[in-house]
Amino acid sequence: MNPSSPHQFFAPCPRGLEGVLAEELTTLGALSVQASDAGATFQGDFTLAMRVNLESRIASRVLWQLATGPYTHEQHIYDAARRLPWSEWTNVEQTLMVDLNAHRSPLRSLDFVTLRIKDAVCDYFMERSNRRPSVDTRQPDVRIHAFLNEQSYFLYLDTSGEALFKRGLRLESGAAPLKKNLAAGILHLAGWQPGTPLLDPFCGAGTFLVEAAERSLQRAPGLGRSFGFERLSGWDPAEWARIKSAAERRAQAPRPLPIWGYDLKGDALEAARANLAAAGLLECVELKQVNMLESSPPAPTGLLVTNPPYGVRMGEQAELAQLYPRLGDTLKQRYAGWTAYFFTADMRLPKLIRLTTSRRTPLFNGALECRLFQIRVVAGSHRTP
Repeated sequence: MNPSSPHQFFAPCPRGLEGVLAEELTTLGALSVQASDAGATFQGDFTLAMRVNLESRIASRVLWQLATGPYTHEQHIYDAARRLPWSEWTNVEQTLMVDLNAHRSPLRSLDFVTLRIKDAVCDYFMERSNRRPSVDTRQPDVRIHAFLNEQSYFLYLDTSGEALFKRGLRLESGAAPLKKNLAAGILHLAGWQPGTPLLDPFCGAGTFLVEAAERSLQRAPGLGRSFGFERLSGWDPAEWARIKSAAERRAQAPRPLPIWGYDLKGDALEAARANLAAAGLLECVELKQVNMLESSPPAPTGLLVTNPPYGVRMGEQAELAQLYPRLGDTLKQRYAGWTAYFFTADMRLPKLIRLTTSRRTPLFNGALECRLFQIRVVAGSHRTP
């Protein structure tokens, strides 16, 4: 591994955030950034890869591309993996796993392709040491990723290890938890900037609140965790120490911030309080147990960003059909001057809330298709019939 030579990388992200991720990567110094389906490709040296792992709020992982080429048979992918110099990056004592994704691949069995890639790595080490590395599908030392499209294969080493939205803290989760990189992307799409008043009136476990507070204090999201590249051969520990030290010096001490979380449910607020405390951010955010329909805005203007409840069962949907019009009334009567962003899988919300939706952004929460609805709340008759 040559830390200073240019490499090709792919950073996956939640679908719908590809453009946001591309902007972030460019800001971090990546070259030749191109948004693609569910991620972005970029170029840079290994120092950049370490920095992206530490600093990215949007990426799910940073995958280092080892090989790509055409294929028509499983053997072509085995041969490509078998030719790679695995001993430059790992050793036979380290455990490994192979994760494969495909889109319109003509091959019949993706499980068999996964097995053949694993065999290629094991055969490589058998030839050199007469030993095979062990497989660990839960906490491997080295993660190998592969992607197949209709014509080409791509082989990657995972420089992240655990997914980047796992930021080193075991947090309480709500009924419909958001991954932290999805919450970060939603705040970006909403145009929120540190210092702008922010309210989540259905805050649940407080994912938006924690994300906004961390960003306000300029905390690098990866400071509290380790990364996959630390278990690879050839990375530069001194350079990594320098990158981490610079991020630690930039981070600010906790202080009260214009960030508020409301929720009607006391157990939800307790989860938010526990998560903020675990992150050392409890004094940054004001929490309040209140019904949004009876609430008042905490500031004259600001951004309301929330993942409101949405039901799956018929009874829940009927309750929400009554809630949304009342929510629209509350916004109209009390929140003029605010801009509201609702992230939901309930496509009925714009019709039932009866306020003009000025933007609808398709996003995915895992496999669940959602929308981010923007509503600019103004005084007067800005109301749909």
